[in-house]
Amino acid sequence: MREVDRRSKIDRRKFLTTAAAAPAAVVAVTTGLSVDGAWADNAQALKPETMKTLARVARDVYPHDHLADQYYIAAVIPWDAKAASDPQVKALIEQGVALLNELALARYKSPYAAVAWEEQRVALLREIEQTEFFGKVRGDLLVSLYNNHDVWPKFGYEGSSAEHGGYINRGFNDIDWLS
Repeated sequence: MREVDRRSKIDRRKFLTTAAAAPAAVVAVTTGLSVDGAWADNAQALKPETMKTLARVARDVYPHDHLADQYYIAAVIPWDAKAASDPQVKALIEQGVALLNELALARYKSPYAAVAWEEQRVALLREIEQTEFFGKVRGDLLVSLYNNHDVWPKFGYEGSSAEHGGYINRGFNDIDWLS
C-alpha cells in the first residue's frame, strides 16, 4: 500500500501569481457554476452567449459525466482574454459560434446551447469538424481541460512523481485492481 502526501504543494507566492493571472478562472472553479449561469456576464471581449456556447461545446467535445460544469467553464474562460488580445481569435470564435447557432436554428429551432439532446449537438459539431474554429477549440480544450490540476484526481491521476523519487517509488507498482 502506498502512502501519498495529501498536503498542498502550493505556496503563497504561487497562489497569488495564479490568482492574479486568472481571477475569473478562480471564481469559476471555486463556486458551483453551471453552463447556463451568469458567470459569462463577466466576459470582456466575447459575448456572454458565446461563452456559454463554448462551455456547452467543451462538454460535448470532451464529455465526462463525472465532471462538473465548473471545470468546463474554467477551461473556456481563458479564451476571453485571448480574444481581447487578438482580433483574429475573437473573429474566429464569434464566427464559429454564429455558424453553430445558425445550423442549430435551422435544424432544431433553437441556438446550439439550448439544444436539449447531446446527440443532436454532437451531430451539429460533426458538420463543422473540418473548420478552423472546431480545430482550435478542440486543440485548446485538450490542454486547458486536462491540464487543470483540479481535474486530475477525478481521473485518478496523482500528478507528477518526479519530486517523490520517480515512478519507481511512486506509481509504478500501485495497481491494485489487477489480481
